[in-house]
Amino acid sequence: MQLKAVPTVHSRTFRLVKPGEVEEVTIERHVQEGEVVVEPTLASICHADLRYYMGQRRPEALAKKLPMALLHEGIGKVVISRSPEFEVGQRVVIVPNIPGTLLGKGESEICSSTSTKEFRDNYNEKNEFLGSGYDGIAQSRLVLPAECVIPIPDSIPDEIAVLSELCTVSYRAVSRVKERLFSPDMKVAVFGDGPVGYLTAALIHQIYELGPDRLKVFGAIPEKLAHFEFADCSLVQTYDFKGADKVDIVVECTGGKFSESAINQGIDLLKRGGSLILMGVTEERVPINTRDILEKGLSAYGSSRSSSVDFRAVISAMADEKYQTLLRKIIPPTFTPVQSVQDFKQAMDSASQHRGWQKEILAFDWS
Repeated sequence: MQLKAVPTVHSRTFRLVKPGEVEEVTIERHVQEGEVVVEPTLASICHADLRYYMGQRRPEALAKKLPMALLHEGIGKVVISRSPEFEVGQRVVIVPNIPGTLLGKGESEICSSTSTKEFRDNYNEKNEFLGSGYDGIAQSRLVLPAECVIPIPDSIPDEIAVLSELCTVSYRAVSRVKERLFSPDMKVAVFGDGPVGYLTAALIHQIYELGPDRLKVFGAIPEKLAHFEFADCSLVQTYDFKGADKVDIVVECTGGKFSESAINQGIDLLKRGGSLILMGVTEERVPINTRDILEKGLSAYGSSRSSSVDFRAVISAMADEKYQTLLRKIIPPTFTPVQSVQDFKQAMDSASQHRGWQKEILAFDWS
């Protein structure tokens, strides 16, 4: 019996070869049974993309991961489907965390034996992650397992759906303590007035129905905090963390040079037996107040990724128009058109130099 040839596609791929330098290459990609080919339409630039682009990752990390196409927050349309679940032309959200089991690599051998399957699927060391050592969304043809694309309902416009990846990271992070969040007397504090802090606080408000009486947000810039109308907001520069009323859960969304102060202020603010969720990313080691962690019996959770199950939950929540109204505050009035590698480089240069409060969204035209 003659075997059928495996279909192939040719992808225009914008690869970062070294900090600040992007080249276009054409890559032939095979399309196996159970996979779909997605043409990216919108993508959002993440701080992680900028750290690669600007060479702010450790040299050994850059040497290991480059060259690669950047971007992991995006949506697209199906142009080829080898899965009965998807049709050509269908709008989909791209799930950047590709389980190693779907790539034939098996499960991680070093996950704790107490880890749930959901946790292992997310943090399997054999997973691949778009834009992190594996070609990301900055290419004309993404070949993905069908499990890594999520249909976008008609009720959710593109500009809302493109925010789903960052929202799912927040969703996965707070899911570590979701049983506590449903308690009517739980109080939560979010540290960070940037996009991650805003989307995390908005998600907690939307899904767990916490208002200003139970949801506190800390930031450093009054103009940014003004957007958090659904929460009680305070400036970190003037707040008395040790003397204030305590909270049950702290979510740290600052990262970078502000991680140390935010984490330690959060420790001061937590009740005994409270939970500290760490989402901010920093390349440096951060000294923290371990004495109070021990004396208060605090629990700390690290969270930075999400998986398909989280995307389905967030997409479901995004169908609510009230949630869409909250999310629109983080969407810029115009998107950056990208037709060529030069357009892409200019967009990355601009995002590196002018980091605004709203997300930077690229609109791809691959014609």
